[in-house]
Amino acid sequence: MINLSDALRFSSEVADEAGRMALRYFRKPLTVELKADESPVTAVDREVEALLRSRIIQAYPDHGIYGEEEAPMNLDSPYVWVIDPIDGTKSFITGHPLFGGLMALLQGGEPCLGQIDMPATGERWSGLRGEPSTLNGSPCTTSDCRDLSAAFVYTTDPFLFAGPKKHGVFKALKEQARLIRYGGDCYNYGMLASGLCDLVVETGLEPYDYLPVVQIVRGAGGVITDWHGMPLGIGSNGDVLAAATPELHAQMLDHFHQLQANEAA
Repeated sequence: MINLSDALRFSSEVADEAGRMALRYFRKPLTVELKADESPVTAVDREVEALLRSRIIQAYPDHGIYGEEEAPMNLDSPYVWVIDPIDGTKSFITGHPLFGGLMALLQGGEPCLGQIDMPATGERWSGLRGEPSTLNGSPCTTSDCRDLSAAFVYTTDPFLFAGPKKHGVFKALKEQARLIRYGGDCYNYGMLASGLCDLVVETGLEPYDYLPVVQIVRGAGGVITDWHGMPLGIGSNGDVLAAATPELHAQMLDHFHQLQANEAA
């Protein structure tokens, strides 16, 4: 049985090392390649992931690893680390400081530890099952917003809301929310956990984008699921709803349900 407090200390130490590596290349000339899905990647993404993998294998040789840049390994293990070496590569290659390093530990497929590390801003959110989430070691909590009309909302890329259902979601956010802002990637969930925004709605994400933030949102008092209200796992479809309160989360699920009903009519 793993000691989760030890695992969190380990993830923090590894994040220190990975963050220093990323910053050595930040705002320096980089060669940018395009992957098969046309998302950008650099040698820095690959080097940081290689570092994370080597440290995990050294410390926890029996654990699985699911990362962005290399093939998954040992996913039948009871414990699996999910890692994103640089979440927000588009920000990283354009000199924008809101890129982060993400780590999660899954136990039986369920996130029990999560970490958002922002090397350029010096902020780190951590979440551990059964404990309050923290920002740089101090407890953080979500806001008490319960209604979309009062909500500050973030989504990273509005262009991803394609098709009638997803366009309807975006239209509802734009028309009904108090304020909607764009960009941010993983930073948005840190803002949510710290009570600075109230709702994060994303689509088209991968497990290494959303699993590391699950325990952080939960431990701060928020609710995070897919758009059907189901728990997030490696097999989820990449549609993510994170809300500051159960009431705001339920209201958004009602919006999704109504949009589905209208689409089916």
